[in-house]
This record gives sequence, C-alpha cells and structure tokens, in this order.
Amino acid sequence: MGISDTALHQQGLTASKDAFINHWGEMGTSWGVPRSMAEIHALLFIEGRGMCTDEIMDRLQISRGNVSTTLRQLAEWGIVTRARQRGDRKDYYEAEQDVWTLLSLIVRARKRRELEPLLAALAEAKHLAPIPSRDDSKAEKQAQKDHLKRLDSMDDALKRLDRLSDRFIGRGGKGLDVAVRLLASLL
Repeated sequence: MGISDTALHQQGLTASKDAFINHWGEMGTSWGVPRSMAEIHALLFIEGRGMCTDEIMDRLQISRGNVSTTLRQLAEWGIVTRARQRGDRKDYYEAEQDVWTLLSLIVRARKRRELEPLLAALAEAKHLAPIPSRDDSKAEKQAQKDHLKRLDSMDDALKRLDRLSDRFIGRGGKGLDVAVRLLASLL
C-alpha cells in the first residue's frame, strides 16, 4: 500500500522545517551562538506556535536543562516569550514572528553584548595611551600619535555604526526594513 498524499505532504513539511532548523543552527554557530540556542529559536519560529519544554526536548533531542537555560536566554534577548495556554499548567514559548522585529531584537542584543563593551574597551585604551613628553624622541612621539590616530579612527567608525543601528533598530523592525530597502535600491 502506498503512502497517502497527506503523509507525503507532512513528510515534506517536516523535512523543510528540519532543513531550516539545521541551517539556522549552523548559521548561529558561525555567529558565536550555541547551536542548541539557534536550533530552539529556529524550531519556535518555524512552528509558528507556542511549544512546551517537553515538545522542544522531544523534537530536538536535547536535555531539559539545556532547553530551560536556552529559553531563558532567548527570552532575555526578547525574541522568545513565555505564554500560558488555557487549561494547561505548562509554560509555552513562542518566537517573535515578524522577521524585521526579530532581526532588530537580535541586532540590539548583539550590540549590547559586543559593540558596547568594545566601545568601552577603546575608551580605556585611549585613556591608557601615554601622553608625549619633552623627553620622548621624535620617533616615540610619532608612534604615540599614530597609535592614538588608529584608536580614534576605530572609535569613530564604531560610534557611527552604533548611531546608525540606533536609528534603524530603534523603530522596531520597520526601521531595519527601510534601511535594507534603501540600501538595496542603491545597488
């Protein structure tokens, strides 16, 4: 007896979802995000519905502790929210479904985690840089000047990116969408 059209459709849908989850997991690792974190997010996004911890564990074959810790982190990023379902005591988790809002939340979280500390480290490096004195040789003074110039250049570029990201992610996902469309029209 052959497989029904409905079963074939379901297999194709599951295969498509699996491919998305796998690729999102690979992409996440290249960005420095743990694979299980990227996969849990991908699962919640692609399912488009709330899922409980047990469903996530079963689907991705990962431990309860890993799922619980990861869901807390995703909630801190703002890309997953906890919800209740009427008549059920379990917590369910849903991923942000608007792609532009989702990308804005991810950019905002990455900015907090990476760009802001980098700007603080640059400020500290500039503060630690020696001030040229009369006793310094011409070569030492030039090296100090060149060093500060490189730090200032990096600081200026990162601050510009910071302002640009604030401008476009500050309006939810719509600003990021506008920025991408504008850049695409210029190419």
